Amino acid sequence: MTFLTDGTAVKFTGIDHVFTVYSTFVEFNIGSSTFSIKFYGLIIAFGFLLAVLFGGRMAYKWKMDLNKMLDVLLYGTIGGIIGARLYYVAFEWDYYSQHLSEIPKIWNGGLAIYGGLIGGILAAAITCKVDKMDFLKLLDLAGMSFLIGQGIGRWGNYANQEAFGTNTTMPWGMSSAKVTDYILSNQALFAEKGISMSPNIPVHPTFLYESVWCLLGFLVIYIICRKCYKFSGQLILCYGVIYGAERAVVEGLRTDSLYIGSSNLRVSQLLSMIIAVVCLTILIVKFVSLKKHPKPFSPVEVRETAENSDELKDGKKDKKKNKISAEKRREIMRQKERKNDGDDN
Repeated sequence: MTFLTDGTAVKFTGIDHVFTVYSTFVEFNIGSSTFSIKFYGLIIAFGFLLAVLFGGRMAYKWKMDLNKMLDVLLYGTIGGIIGARLYYVAFEWDYYSQHLSEIPKIWNGGLAIYGGLIGGILAAAITCKVDKMDFLKLLDLAGMSFLIGQGIGRWGNYANQEAFGTNTTMPWGMSSAKVTDYILSNQALFAEKGISMSPNIPVHPTFLYESVWCLLGFLVIYIICRKCYKFSGQLILCYGVIYGAERAVVEGLRTDSLYIGSSNLRVSQLLSMIIAVVCLTILIVKFVSLKKHPKPFSPVEVRETAENSDELKDGKKDKKKNKISAEKRREIMRQKERKNDGDDN
């Protein structure tokens, strides 16, 4: 068993220190097979764990059914992983069509966030339909959790020294041997897409930009949740605006974007712009509508407790008994009246 392998020296322009970054946490053998645990996977798992813990806490506060939430978590996670991989593979099909055995190897990278969101949301929607849950409120909770997971998970790209941007002379410019190798081996692709890249100049650490933006976005949406939460679906719309705007900007700096066919249109950048504009438009329309026709709103579910349910059942039983007793009294009175009429005759 060997710990901390596949390391590379990473330097930032404005920091007088060289960081050694390892992509593999541990390697071990079982029989004749060699296995490894990557920092990429560990970091994403840690971000996922924090997102789940936060989501569970909010679900408890909102009095959501935690058993149903576990169903959503399970199927949403599976759907998210499948969606993230299929989305990436679909736009890199020229490569994967020739290397089919590599499609399941998600530990080597190649998970597209938008694919994960689409797959996870579709799986959650089906689960909510089956379990009869409020889908929009679930999305509101997920929007905050997404930003936690994404903000932490992006550091997995740092461990792999991937998902960086074009050359920069800024003090936070990043350089490493892995970055240099990637730039040198992809010069033809850069030229095809009209990107000029020098292996001797640091690059934008776009993973850092997205990480900071996502964590700050989480704080913004959490404050909105505490101070200005007006309707179901509001927080996921805010997520769409915040993350969509960030991704539209940062994606334009990246050198590993997925493109639409042979064009220079970046898939995630175009999709991000559309999502941000659509979500912002819906938010404005909803707030204008609520200003004209205010409605009270609370995310806390009012669910019937077992005690209240028993009380209601007992109340119904008593009411039924009283109804029967009243009918018996009326029948006795009618019998007495008939008897009196007979005595008079």
